[in-house]
Amino acid sequence: MLVAFSVAPSGTGRDDGSVHDAVAAAVRIVRESGLPNRTTSMFTEIEGPDWDTVMDVVKRATEAVGAYGSRVSLVLKADIRPGYTGEIDGKLERLEAELEG
Repeated sequence: MLVAFSVAPSGTGRDDGSVHDAVAAAVRIVRESGLPNRTTSMFTEIEGPDWDTVMDVVKRATEAVGAYGSRVSLVLKADIRPGYTGEIDGKLERLEAELEG
């Protein structure tokens, strides 16, 4: 199961609107999970064997962000494909192979 998610606080009271510290708290949870993951400027992707494993990490990351503001926004997209692992890299490898010809 692959999940791409973005989590950020609002109501932080910060003049610059930056949420990097809150996002870092979420990414720290993801990385400490030991599950395959990747973070870009917009989303963090995580791969796990099942709903419970992946959603536990997402929940804990979201809760960590809650400490930084009065509200939390969570955007989540999931690719549920039972029986497949290594897709966090495999999907990109197949795409690049197709693009190369």
